Amino acid sequence: MEEKDFALNDVVEMKKQHPCGTNRWKIIRLGMDIRIKCEGCGHSVLIPRREFSRKMKKVLVKHEE
Repeated sequence: MEEKDFALNDVVEMKKQHPCGTNRWKIIRLGMDIRIKCEGCGHSVLIPRREFSRKMKKVLVKHEE
């Protein structure tokens, strides 16, 4: 399986849309689990890293340090 490159504070696009209508999520926590926050409504979700890698489509905005 291809390893996707993402980092803290990146904005990513997921394969499925959030019920609020947006598809943009910001990564706010990295670890064994990844917490992402919806850019539309502000709802946050904690999902396992493996599941996140499978459901993420692409990185929209890379966070510059």
